[in-house]
Amino acid sequence: MTQQATKLVIVTEKLLLKKIVQIIDEVGATGYTVVPAGGKGSRNLPSSGQPTVSSDNFSNIKFEVLTPNRDMAVKISDEVAAQFFDDYSGIAYLCDVMEILHAHSF
Repeated sequence: MTQQATKLVIVTEKLLLKKIVQIIDEVGATGYTVVPAGGKGSRNLPSSGQPTVSSDNFSNIKFEVLTPNRDMAVKISDEVAAQFFDDYSGIAYLCDVMEILHAHSF
């Protein structure tokens, strides 16, 4: 059985991990995945001048949050952007069309 969902992706600085987790939990999402991230963006290039894609010491993280509807994903994204994106590098985007397979605990 499949289930529809919206995926929210947030890429931002690692030091925001606990604060973003708190927002995700408060809005009511049931889970998320966090992985190290590196690269180059308009606001974030390490002092070495090189993208961090080959480093073992990543300074960025990528959240993937599956939500049962778009409204929940947008609420999380809006809160993260309002609290952090003026002062920290970050981007958030949505993937609207998705089917969750084996969603017995989603």
